[in-house]
Amino acid sequence: MKLHYITRPSSLKENAPLLIMCHGYGSDENDLYSFAQELPEELFIISLRAPYSMQPFGNAWYAINFDAQQNKWNDVEQAIESRDKISNFIDEACATYPVNKENVTLLGFSQGTILSYAVALTYPEKVKNIVALSGYVSEDMITNSKNSDYSHLDFYCSHGSVDQVIPVDWARKTPKFLDHLGIKHTYSEFPVGHGVAPQNFYEFRNWLEQRI
Repeated sequence: MKLHYITRPSSLKENAPLLIMCHGYGSDENDLYSFAQELPEELFIISLRAPYSMQPFGNAWYAINFDAQQNKWNDVEQAIESRDKISNFIDEACATYPVNKENVTLLGFSQGTILSYAVALTYPEKVKNIVALSGYVSEDMITNSKNSDYSHLDFYCSHGSVDQVIPVDWARKTPKFLDHLGIKHTYSEFPVGHGVAPQNFYEFRNWLEQRI
């Protein structure tokens, strides 16, 4: 299944830095795309729609199921399929558009962040920067080898300190996890719930501007 997406072309005619956006559970490609007009014009921006449509509206990268006690569990098989779809899409985008395949950034929110971590840590050769908003590392979605080279990766991670959807404690494990792998990262918290505060947006935009 091909991924649907929308684009914002770069001001550069060739070798543009590529930014791929991955929205959260129950949303669509228009959600994060609302950031596009405020981001550096040299970025070639692609906002993806997750492959699983939900009723009555919205899309998901993988199913989240609830048991009788309302405990949640992720469909890891679907998540890994989506991880690989995003990985393959990076190759297609680099072949189709005038972008620099050595300068690819993934920007995710919530479920899109979980998948962005999974793509970057499974296929580190395909990405450079990751903006990980309101998510966490799900190790069961990552397939990596002892020989993976993570030395070039750089992560910007942020979370709402009163997030009622994904507990901030889950996100707080990320810096230690990335340290263990020797990966450069920045971690910030903001006094909001499951969303992106204006100061959060300005911080990650500045971080991104310095890396493209």
